[in-house]
Amino acid sequence: MAAPQQQQPATQGPVNSDDIADWTARFNDVLARPGEYVNSKSAPNAQPWYSSFFACFSPIDTCLMAYCCPCVVFGRTHHRTRKNANLEGYEPINTSCLLFCASSCVGLHWIPMAMQRADLRTKHNLEGSCLLDIATACCCHCCQLVQADKEAAYREPLLVQQQGYQAQAGMSFPGKQ
Repeated sequence: MAAPQQQQPATQGPVNSDDIADWTARFNDVLARPGEYVNSKSAPNAQPWYSSFFACFSPIDTCLMAYCCPCVVFGRTHHRTRKNANLEGYEPINTSCLLFCASSCVGLHWIPMAMQRADLRTKHNLEGSCLLDIATACCCHCCQLVQADKEAAYREPLLVQQQGYQAQAGMSFPGKQ
């Protein structure tokens, strides 16, 4: 008599339906209002980027990763900005990584890169414009990937600290009896 097999929990794999819905909504928003995005510029009080665009050789491991496997750096930045600043739950091969690979196969890697950079600029009030985002994605994507990754690694934890502790629903401080 054979021993009963234990069922293994189903793994989700690298493709996440929430990420697909997020990217689809972002693409549709850009397509619905192309003029607003192309003509967008940073506010007059915008902050400079923490990391220089041409400081892409430091740290060298991020530089090499951006050169050899840019999709992983792109996916890591997406995870930091959209999911968890401390990279909890991060997997190197994820939906954003696969999107970057697929768009690269047809020469359109600059589109998600420019969108990610614009997202960082908007979220953290950084200097720049849509046209500059597109130009950097087309001309020097390694430098842009490293800069975006370093910017997210620097600013996202600060954003979490500024928000402070948020009590979850249903939690309360017990009153005096």
